[in-house]
Amino acid sequence: MKITSVNNELVKQTAKLQQKKYRTQSGKFLLEGFKAIKEAFYEGIKLEYIFVDEKHSDDYNFAKNILIITTESVLKKLAATDSAPGAIAVGYQKIYDKNVLKSAKKVVLLENIKDLGNLGTIIRSAVAFGADAIILFGGENVDIYNPKSVRASVGNLWKIPVLEIKDLEILQAYFKNFSRIATLPRANNFLKDFKTEFPCLIMFGSEADGLSEELINFSTASVKIEMAQTVESLNLATAAAVVMYEVFNE
Repeated sequence: MKITSVNNELVKQTAKLQQKKYRTQSGKFLLEGFKAIKEAFYEGIKLEYIFVDEKHSDDYNFAKNILIITTESVLKKLAATDSAPGAIAVGYQKIYDKNVLKSAKKVVLLENIKDLGNLGTIIRSAVAFGADAIILFGGENVDIYNPKSVRASVGNLWKIPVLEIKDLEILQAYFKNFSRIATLPRANNFLKDFKTEFPCLIMFGSEADGLSEELINFSTASVKIEMAQTVESLNLATAAAVVMYEVFNE
């Protein structure tokens, strides 16, 4: 198939997936670029079709039955970035059953994370440092399937279960037998001295507000990163990577 017009109906419907409302309604999302598309394909993400610039089409022979040859102007209309990638795919969101938590030993909780880049980067770090699952807790987390978050995860979004839990009672039911570690600027323990007990849940709060009181009260321990007094704080994604590396590799 070949589509060259930005006014094509399929192009217009696909562009709507830049908005969370349409991603939620359809259960679909956008992937940009060769690495993300190829890794999603081989990780078992169902792809509906791939818009690809003709000069890059041979790179996508692994999915040649769903290719749509198109132009740079169409790709630019579909892209979340200013410059058009060589290809953009439409995939189906991966839905996980909470039963995957029953066998998990290393879990990351993110509460009301509002920065798309941070979320994607934390997902990438969680995979790198051996987390078994990620929990999005609260009602104000950004959408993991936003194109910017997908891009920031660099192909790791489909390598780890990401689940939403909004109710504290449900969280308590799944993690009552876990050590529950709150990351706090005024914690009692320095990270370098902390001894992890597994299974464990590491909890990170939002960039602006930190962890809520209900999660602090739910925790069984707290940690902070020792650093120079001239630095007030670290970027959330950076801090999360440091904590996961230390805690999960005890």
